[in-house]
Amino acid sequence: MATYTKVWAEDTSKLNKLELAKLEKDGLDVIADVYRYANLGFDAITPDDMDRFKWAGIYQQKPKTGHFMMRVRIHSGVLSTKQARAIAGISRDYGRNLIDVTTRQAVQFHWLQIQDMPDIFGRLAAVGLSSFEACGDCPRTFIGNPLAGIDPDELMDTRPLIEELSKALHLNREFSNLPRKYKVSLSANVYNTSHAEINDLAFVPATKEIDGEEVVGFHILVGGGLSTKPHLALPIDIFVRPEDVVKVALGVTTIFRDYGYREKRTHARFKFLVADWGADTFLEKLTEIIGPMPSRGVDQGKGWNAGYFTGVHPQKQEGLSYIGLSIQVGRLSAEELFELADLADRYGNGELRTCNSQNIILPNIPNEKIDEVLAEPLLKRLTPFPKLFAGHVISCTGNEFCNLAVTETKERMKAISNYLDEHVELDTPVRIHVNGCPNSCGQQQIADIGLQGALVKKPDGVRDAFDIFVGGTLGPDARFNTKLKGRVEGDLVGPVLERLILFYKTERTPNELFYQFVARVGIPAMQQKLDQAIAEVAEVQEVAAGKE
Repeated sequence: MATYTKVWAEDTSKLNKLELAKLEKDGLDVIADVYRYANLGFDAITPDDMDRFKWAGIYQQKPKTGHFMMRVRIHSGVLSTKQARAIAGISRDYGRNLIDVTTRQAVQFHWLQIQDMPDIFGRLAAVGLSSFEACGDCPRTFIGNPLAGIDPDELMDTRPLIEELSKALHLNREFSNLPRKYKVSLSANVYNTSHAEINDLAFVPATKEIDGEEVVGFHILVGGGLSTKPHLALPIDIFVRPEDVVKVALGVTTIFRDYGYREKRTHARFKFLVADWGADTFLEKLTEIIGPMPSRGVDQGKGWNAGYFTGVHPQKQEGLSYIGLSIQVGRLSAEELFELADLADRYGNGELRTCNSQNIILPNIPNEKIDEVLAEPLLKRLTPFPKLFAGHVISCTGNEFCNLAVTETKERMKAISNYLDEHVELDTPVRIHVNGCPNSCGQQQIADIGLQGALVKKPDGVRDAFDIFVGGTLGPDARFNTKLKGRVEGDLVGPVLERLILFYKTERTPNELFYQFVARVGIPAMQQKLDQAIAEVAEVQEVAAGKE
């Protein structure tokens, strides 16, 4: 039983429907029910328990005819080949050979059925993995530096700290009933590999001189998040020694649990509480809970690499390198994951790493074996050297499986990036993210170019379309991108973006990145170019139709 007082339950008239259901039965209690429903069948599942299935890491997939999506937690992206084979086997046996790498270093299955769940849970547990609390109003997968322990650009190996956070927060019934989902990141990489500014709680690398000694530790940011009302996380004036990470995380999570908003689901994310309180009030409450902490030291962040590691790169261990593979839009097959596990055993140390760019890393490859690995047939498909646009795209699940999405995204993004690689020569990456709805699983707000799915009515029916956003970035210049006016039909997005990107190519200054270009020329100039691009593409379409 939980040992804390549910202070928010003193007046249930102010709670939304789901909050009342969570008071009736904790989300974690549904895990036992999954086993029961596996025997009773899909039709026996009650609506309230179907909502609670999220705590078991399970959602109904589209259409709602008896199949499920499952998300598996992979903290900091570290995956043994034994675990990889277990994931591949589940996909092969139950998930129609599909595996999606997510923007939080997890993996997702599709096409699962309720009678399959006990065996799947057992297979995951046997290799130290779990889907529990990968969804729901609880601490989600803890993301971190996918290069932790091998990274020349990290201040410390953060894998032990991620494990400590997991032990403290995962499946802890004191924190299994939060107002909404809760996302934590921790990384000591100086290039912001964990996308700190969009997490509810983020630990970022810092140093501070204490008693004449330079101590390596962390600063924290709180209250970040995306969806329809995105917020950048606020810095809090404390310095966190590694041994205090769990204490601080427990304190911050307690604030969210006890003071977070539970009246309206749309206003329940931690970001709204932090925005209302501000950094000073937040620090006062945190200090009240965990005691005084040292003030901020020196931030060691140097920029943002957007989570991309494709190519061959030296590790901090002499004689070893890692190979960053491009998994276009994060989707691979069970066979490909089996093959990756074989390569990791044959050439590496039996380990893979997942990235929040939806890619995978083969670590610990002896330098003398690099050419041999690069010659493997699998690396022709999952290449370390992708084409520019294909290698810098992110996609949510889309309406293929997601009940919230209004457009298909995975195949659409492949087509768009392949089109751009055929028609635009460029030497600087332009990151393009697509989301099938406003909920931001594809993190469209932080992209150079974000695409958000919508629908448009035409004389011959309703068609997929996309709103265009430009100029997003994280790191020292963190800002969300800006929506331009003018909805673009899905089939025309590639040619329209071609013209926007050529505008950047011809007018940029030396070494100017896309988001910097947008900030310099301004949104009115980008809007004018988009209007022009839409008109030009429409004219080309009309001419082509006339010739037919």
